[in-house]
Amino acid sequence: EYKYILENSGASAFIVAQDFVEGANSIRENLPKNLSSNYIFLGEDNTPSDYYDYEELLKGGSSEEPDIEVDPQDIWVIVYTSGTTGKPKGAVRTHESCVHHYLMYNTEMGLNRNDTGLLVMPMCHANSFVYAFNFIYVYGCACIYNRQSFDPEEIIRVFDEEQITFTSLVPTQYIMILSLPDEIKNRYNMSSIRNLLCSSAPVRRSTKKEIMDFFVNSNLFEAYGSTEAGVPVLLRPEDQMRKLGSIGREMIGVGRIKLLDENGDEVPVGEVGEIYTTQPSAFKEYWNSPEKTKKAFKGKYFSAGDMAYKDEDGFFYLVDRKQNMIITGGENVYPSEVENIVITHPSVKEVCVIGVPDKKWGETIKAVVVLKDGIEGTDELKEKIMAFCREKIAAYKRPRSVDFIAFEDIPRTATGKVIYGALRDKYGRWSDDLS
Repeated sequence: EYKYILENSGASAFIVAQDFVEGANSIRENLPKNLSSNYIFLGEDNTPSDYYDYEELLKGGSSEEPDIEVDPQDIWVIVYTSGTTGKPKGAVRTHESCVHHYLMYNTEMGLNRNDTGLLVMPMCHANSFVYAFNFIYVYGCACIYNRQSFDPEEIIRVFDEEQITFTSLVPTQYIMILSLPDEIKNRYNMSSIRNLLCSSAPVRRSTKKEIMDFFVNSNLFEAYGSTEAGVPVLLRPEDQMRKLGSIGREMIGVGRIKLLDENGDEVPVGEVGEIYTTQPSAFKEYWNSPEKTKKAFKGKYFSAGDMAYKDEDGFFYLVDRKQNMIITGGENVYPSEVENIVITHPSVKEVCVIGVPDKKWGETIKAVVVLKDGIEGTDELKEKIMAFCREKIAAYKRPRSVDFIAFEDIPRTATGKVIYGALRDKYGRWSDDLS
C-alpha cells in the first residue's frame, strides 16, 4: 500500500512516524532513488540511519512566510481513497474546494472562534484532516486524539477536561462510549459538547436516543459523503427521529442531487438510482488517472457509486454502497482485496468476502469459502484461514468469520459472476435493523 501510493503520487519525500519505520524500510530499496534518499523520521527515539530528523529540519527552516502567491485552483492536497476494485486513487483537492467546505459546514453547524473540535479519526482520513481546518478557518481550536486505539473513557475525560464542543465519531465509537458503566460515565461532565457528527455507517434509533440522553446539550448530525465529493448530504438534528434511516437532504451550497438509472435518466421519487452530486467543495480529478476521472463524472456531476432513493419530502436513503464495499467500524474495506489474500491459502478453491451485521462494528468481514476437493471443512481449518491472513493484511480488513459453502451454492449470473447482493441476503444486511 505504501509503495503504490508513493509511486503513483510522485512523492519526493516520505515522513515516517516511529512505529512505521520497519514497514517503510521493507520497501525502501524498491522505491525511486529521488524518494529513497528523502526519508524523514518523526518520533522520540534516536533517528535511524539514512533518515533526516523532522524536528531538526524544522529548526533549519525560515520563520518568514514564503513569498508565494497561492491561486484558488492550485492543488492543496492529494488524498488517496480506495476505488471499487480496492486500488487507491489520488483525489486532488484545490484550495478553493476546501474553503468552500469550511464555509458550508461552518454555516450548517454554526462553528465559531469559541469552538474546540476533537479529531478522533486517523489524520489520513478526510473526517479529520478536513475538519481540522474548519476550526482554524474561524480562529477556533483543533485538538488531535493521539492514542493508537480508541479508549472510550479517555475520550470522555478529554471532552470534559478540554471543554470540547464538537467531535465526529462512527457509530461503533458511540456504542463503546455508551456501553461504559454508569459509575464511569457519571465522573465526567459532557455539557460543553454542543455539536456531534456521526458518519460512515447508519445509526439505530436506540443508539441515537442514548447519544442525545448522554450528551445533554448537543445537536446530533449525520453526514453522507466521500473523499472526492466532500459532504453533499446532511441529516440535521430536527430530522433524526422522524427520518430514521435517511442520510438527509442537500447541504447548504450543494447543487441539486440527481438519482440516475443506468441510462443516465433521473428516476422517479421512491425508485433507486445512482447518486450524482455537484458542489464547489468537490475534488478536481484523480491524480494521473484521466480515464478514472472521466468515468466518475457525468458533466459536472460526480458519483461515488452509491445507490439511493428519495422520498416525497426530498430525503435520501442509501440502499447499497459502492459496489460490494464493506464498512466495519467506519473503515471502508473492499472484498476483492481480502479475497486476493484468502485465495492464496492452500486449502481454498474460491472465496467471496461479504460484510455481515454486527452490533458493535456495524459490519464484520466474513469469508465464504469453497474448499479444494478432498479437504474437510472443520472449525480448526476456519481458524487456520483467519490466522493465515494476520500477517498479510491490515487488522480491520481481516475476516472475523469463515463459512464453507459448496461451489454450486454460490449465487451467480448467467455469465458466472458472483451475485454479492444475494450472498449478503443469505447472512443479513447492515440495513436490516435500524430500529
